[in-house]
Amino acid sequence: MDLFEPVASGGPLAGVLVADFSRVLAGPLCTMTLADLGATVVKVERPGSGDDTRAWGPPWSATGTTYFESVNRSKLSVTLDLADDGDRAMARELARRADVLVENFKPGTLDRLGLGHDQVAAGNPGIVYCSVTGFGSGAGADRPGYDFVVQALGGLMSITGDADGGPTKAGVALVDVLTGKDAAIGVLAALAERARTGRGCRVEVNLLSSLLGSLVNQAQSYLETGRPPGRLGNRHPSIAPYETLRCRDGLLAVACGNDGQFARLAATLGAPLLAEDERFATNAARVGHREELVAALEKLLAEADSAVWQERLTAAGVPAGMVGTVADGFALAESLGLAPTVTPPTGGPPTPRHAATYSTGLVQPPAPPPALGADDALVRGWLSDPACPPLRKASS
Repeated sequence: MDLFEPVASGGPLAGVLVADFSRVLAGPLCTMTLADLGATVVKVERPGSGDDTRAWGPPWSATGTTYFESVNRSKLSVTLDLADDGDRAMARELARRADVLVENFKPGTLDRLGLGHDQVAAGNPGIVYCSVTGFGSGAGADRPGYDFVVQALGGLMSITGDADGGPTKAGVALVDVLTGKDAAIGVLAALAERARTGRGCRVEVNLLSSLLGSLVNQAQSYLETGRPPGRLGNRHPSIAPYETLRCRDGLLAVACGNDGQFARLAATLGAPLLAEDERFATNAARVGHREELVAALEKLLAEADSAVWQERLTAAGVPAGMVGTVADGFALAESLGLAPTVTPPTGGPPTPRHAATYSTGLVQPPAPPPALGADDALVRGWLSDPACPPLRKASS
C-alpha cells in the first residue's frame, strides 16, 4: 500500500490534521474525540518510552496498558526526540502543516523548543493551538497539574465522601476528563470561527478552571452565600429524598426531584399519607426533616429486597436503582440498546464508544490504539516531502 493516501472522506473533521503533543489523559482525550469525528491525529511520543500511560499498569494490554488504550484510539504514533535537532525540525514541520495543535507541556517549554504558539502561528497563522495546563499560564504556570491534587485544591474532595468521614477523591480522574472535554469544545469552537473568518486561535484550558466550572450548584451556592458546602455522603444538599436508602438486603439509590415523584414513592411503599404529612409535603420541608424522612422510608423499604423495590418504583415513575458495579453499568446499557462499546473493524479489544450519537453518522469507525512509533516511517516520510499529498488517518 502506498504510504501516502488521500484523507478518507467521512466525518465532519475529515481533512483536519491534529498534531498531538499531549500526554496522559486530558489532552489525549481531547484529540481522541477529534479522531472519532474524522480528524487525522498524529501523536508525538518520546522515543523508547512514549506516553507516560503506556507504563501505567496493570492492567496490561497489547499496546501496553488499558489506561493508554482508553484515550488513544484512531491515532498515528510517531516518535520524535525534541532534544534532537533533526527530530525537532520535523516536529516544527508537523506544527506548520497542522490545522490543530494540542499540547500539555509546562508553560514555556515548547517556546524554548520553537514550538510555542507565537512561533507556530508565525508560519501557520490558521493554527488552532490548544494548551492544557494545571493552573493556567500566569501565576500558576510553575505548578504541575495532576488530577488528584486539583481535586484536593479545587474543593471537589471537600464535598465528596461521608459527612463524618474524610475528604475523598472521585473514583476516576474526573478533572482530567472534564478538562479534556472542555478542550475538545474549545478546539471545535475555534475551528468553526476559523471557517468563518480564516483566523487561527489560541485555546487555553486548565484543570482548576474546568473543575470549578463543573461544581455548578455547589459553586453557585458558595458564591451567593459565602459558605463553602461540605460533605453529605450520598445525600443532595437541596433535594430529598435524593440519596441511598437501606432496603432489606442492601442499598437503593432514590432520586425524587419533585413532589409528584415523592407522592408516587409514598404510594408505592404503601404509605400514601406520607406525601400529605406537613414535614414531607414539599421538597423544602423534606430537606428540613431529612432524618425523620429517611427513618420512615427505610422502615418501609426493609420489607423487601432492593431489586424488588427497583422494579416497583421504576414502574411507578420514581427514579431508583441498585448500587451496581462498572460491569453492571455496561450490562444495563447493553440491555437498553445503547451499544456502550465499539470494536475496531480490524479487531482488538472493545472500548467505550464516543458518547454522542448523530442522525447523520458523524462518528467514524475506530482504529486500535497505536503501538509506540508504529507510524514512524509513514509520518517521517510525509514530513520529509513537502510535495506529498495529505497524510491519511489511522486505518479502521
